[in-house]
Amino acid sequence: MAKGGTRVAEAEVEVEGNGAEVLVEAMVAAGVEVVFANPGTTEMHIVGALDTAESGREGVRSVLCLHETVCAGAADGYGRMKGKPAATLLHLGVGLANALANLHNAKRARSPVLNIVGEMSTWIKGSDPILNMDIEKLAETVSSFTRTTESAEVIARDVAEAVVEGCYDVHGRGGSCVSTIILPHDFAFQAGVRASVRRVPWRPSRAISESFDGAGDFIKACAAALRQPGRKVAVYAAGAATLGGNYERVGKIAAACGAKLFCESLFSRLDRGVGSPHAARLPYFPQDALREFSKYDVVLCIDAKKPVAMFGYEKGPVDLIPLDEESLWEIDCGFDIDSALEMLYKETGASRIVPGTNCRGVFVVKESRPRRPAQNGKLAAMSMCNLIAAHQPEDAVVVDESLTSGTNYYEASKGCPKFSHLFQTGGAIGIGPPLAVGCAVACPDRKVINIQADGSGLYSPQALWTQAKEGLDVVTVVCSNRKYNILNLELEKQKVTSSNHAQNLTSLSDPPIDWVSLAEGFGVKASRATTISEFDELFSNAVRGKGPHLIEAVI
Repeated sequence: MAKGGTRVAEAEVEVEGNGAEVLVEAMVAAGVEVVFANPGTTEMHIVGALDTAESGREGVRSVLCLHETVCAGAADGYGRMKGKPAATLLHLGVGLANALANLHNAKRARSPVLNIVGEMSTWIKGSDPILNMDIEKLAETVSSFTRTTESAEVIARDVAEAVVEGCYDVHGRGGSCVSTIILPHDFAFQAGVRASVRRVPWRPSRAISESFDGAGDFIKACAAALRQPGRKVAVYAAGAATLGGNYERVGKIAAACGAKLFCESLFSRLDRGVGSPHAARLPYFPQDALREFSKYDVVLCIDAKKPVAMFGYEKGPVDLIPLDEESLWEIDCGFDIDSALEMLYKETGASRIVPGTNCRGVFVVKESRPRRPAQNGKLAAMSMCNLIAAHQPEDAVVVDESLTSGTNYYEASKGCPKFSHLFQTGGAIGIGPPLAVGCAVACPDRKVINIQADGSGLYSPQALWTQAKEGLDVVTVVCSNRKYNILNLELEKQKVTSSNHAQNLTSLSDPPIDWVSLAEGFGVKASRATTISEFDELFSNAVRGKGPHLIEAVI
């Protein structure tokens, strides 16, 4: 059993135990409270340490996921909502490989995630056992911090550095906030390890922020460019700029400058609804996005990567903002975003903006839900979106992987009471149900609604079992059009004509997936709606209830 309590310094505590127990103590000291796990042989001592380490017993919740993609997506959702890392516990390289798609989404969302990946014992790895892989190379595709622990004595150091340098990006490098620690099996069961465990503050201060040379002058020049008379201005916000108080400041800055406010097409999280700004969503297809940005003389990107096309279409554009460096301003990882926004807020005179009075329509100032559609008739995508927005409760968390079926939801929900809206940020499908798991664990007092495309949902239906096991308050709406409709749009856009094979490779109707039986098999209450009136009743009841519920919306 790990023993704690000997204070070495204000931020350190000395512990003793086996390597796995030191790992758990270090994770808890770094602020990790949840582990989304799919462990195997090489992780058994870590599983044991969650009980035997004193901090593990008191401070860690373990959540079993039936596939590693659920572990990764859940950790992503948790990180987006809490702003601090959850851990995944994965079995060797094969487990990490199964998690990579949703770790890619977490990378693009800049979600703090700490992966703990077991490795072969050091003395057997050279013999190339059957599950041997180059785990570091896999991890480096998604992680900003990757390290194979070199001895049991440095486990605690490695965990602290992974969280500070990787998950919290204390050096301001930008990019991924995913960290991966690879722990050899023999170090996990090594007994008698003594280590100083470092307490990691939540969101430690950046090593660089507004204090870097020229920051003040840059912000003043940026404000002057935004307010230059006669120029059309756009503000493109993402990441930390679209959360809570920062998003309010961004909205007021846009209003003060007479700017059009945009958000990413595949945004990480927007805190939306009454009292918040309403950003125009950047069009998905690159030609449309380029056409939109071509209307502006000055564009400011705030915590947003300069947008480029998602794919290289024939004769299609790459860069979507057709401006030179003098007209494109970027407040990015070189700044502490909170500090930079406060400075820009002052320089633009945004404090004078009052929503509903002089905000130029940037803010939503009163509740205005969609009218409930006529009850007779077959359910369609638009009526489904309108009914979700009509019934969703205040402070909901909406996990949106609806893709083509949910196109109308963004505008339909504009006037809803405040809520958080999460999207499929990295483009790798199958994130919705796992992301909902993480959000529900992070925010147990908020209703989580997962608007889920049927094809994408089939990548990770195992998340439903975790929702049932943990009693998570998630309502999943499956947009059951029984086809990969986005691929039909891509076929049309790329002028590909292939009637037989295209139908064969995009249809989910033969045989149709029975989502009700699938969900019930995982222990989730489920129902099916084919008409407007059925969906209206089922969804309104589901959001008023508790616990997991799935509705197959046949559209």
